Amino acid sequence: MTKHRRARVLLLVAAALVLSACSGVGTRGSTGGYVSADGQITTVNPGDRKKAPVLEGKDLDGKDFSTADHAGKVMVVNVWGSWCPPCRKEAPVLKAVSDERKDALFVGLLVRDKPAPAKAFNRSKGITYPSIVDDGGKLTAKFNASLSSLAIPTTWVIDSKGRVAARIVTDELTERTLSGLIDYAEKSRP
Repeated sequence: MTKHRRARVLLLVAAALVLSACSGVGTRGSTGGYVSADGQITTVNPGDRKKAPVLEGKDLDGKDFSTADHAGKVMVVNVWGSWCPPCRKEAPVLKAVSDERKDALFVGLLVRDKPAPAKAFNRSKGITYPSIVDDGGKLTAKFNASLSSLAIPTTWVIDSKGRVAARIVTDELTERTLSGLIDYAEKSRP
């Protein structure tokens, strides 16, 4: 098998794993079609951090968006769907911290959802940061080289050098925790 074909197969397997984790029906820890979070917050020491993927795609309005256009900023990337109860629960936290922390770029990865209900949800919650439509979980799967997604929602904090500094997989995200992880990513440069 060629390297290119092997890489393609691995990407497809990773995407299938992410999608199967999202389906959750009948899986331990699953509820209502999603895999529930296990309460993990993982931080990575600066010397051990791996490069975060560049995330490119269409936003909820169909416009091109790329995280490469925001290099040098701390980023908070959140996997979500308007259908997901824990995503709805954490939305006010993400909104509050994104409003407060203008030094960080917040980006949503919309999975298993359509732009229209996602836009309506964001409008109802006052969320103004962009979301990229992640058809088939391809963008989410790109994090498998660093800290993979374990559930929906999953949030990554990426340092200003473009490396994954933390992953959040909890149904109990607080403003203090998220803001503290942004500070950690900013201050813990090698």
